[in-house]
Amino acid sequence: MRERSDTERWRAEGAGRIATLLEALPYIRDFHGRTVVIKYGGAAMDDPALREEFARDVVLLKYVGMHPIVVHGGGPDITHYMQRLDLPVEFVGGLRVSDAQTVEVAKMVLVGKVNKDIVLRLHRHGQPAIGLSGDDGGLLRVSRRTAPDGTDVGFVGRIERVDRRVIDHISREYIPVIASVGADREGNAYNINADEVAGAVARAVGAYKVVFLTDVVGWLRDPADPSSLISEAGADEVEAALGAVSGGMRPKLQACVDAIHGGVSHAQIVDGRVAHSLLLELFTDAGFGTKIRPAA
Repeated sequence: MRERSDTERWRAEGAGRIATLLEALPYIRDFHGRTVVIKYGGAAMDDPALREEFARDVVLLKYVGMHPIVVHGGGPDITHYMQRLDLPVEFVGGLRVSDAQTVEVAKMVLVGKVNKDIVLRLHRHGQPAIGLSGDDGGLLRVSRRTAPDGTDVGFVGRIERVDRRVIDHISREYIPVIASVGADREGNAYNINADEVAGAVARAVGAYKVVFLTDVVGWLRDPADPSSLISEAGADEVEAALGAVSGGMRPKLQACVDAIHGGVSHAQIVDGRVAHSLLLELFTDAGFGTKIRPAA
């Protein structure tokens, strides 16, 4: 009886795995050859287990014929090192207030540590990757910006141009991993919000989709109520609501809108605290998080 019970259990488990693969198949077919930009941040970067799962997921995308581009921030790491150096930490409208010292720390942390950790992890899981910053090949040219309310936030950059030739050249054989720092025409260094970089890169390369990993289930009508998830919205609806959105969700939603207006088909905000949330979003019928689509 036990042998029969084990056989039935194995059959049921096998059928479940096959059903999952069959559900993913049409999405894999549709996404083959397409570019997906992934903004990597939040808990997915902080939790050791989630870091490994993220790397496996991105490597899988490359194996099935997609062209993933990873754009990352590293806010907690920057804050950690700033506090160790006894430097002030301040945010306005989801943007880090950045004087020259802050930008220097951000470049050291993002380019010298976080970026290389991601590159090495992707290598270890089976795909070669190349780390980039906005300075490499003139990838990102920026100008100084202010916070949404007009507050001066220092050396925080607004992207003026993305030179897609740099990414196109690398993504033929490698996974590009882009750190969110850049420079202006005079060579002044700037910290850039990683959400803005992801949206701008997605527009520049003509990505099919841009996915933002974050620390909430998606865009919430009430930030204090996880059950108030907005599962789908048009870019026009998001624009109309932006004035009432604060904190880190605002730059994500703005980046989604900018990407959609730039020709990206869909933008998605997903919960990076859930293992394999990237694959669940891309390859299942249910989807995940908040989907931003072009206006009806």
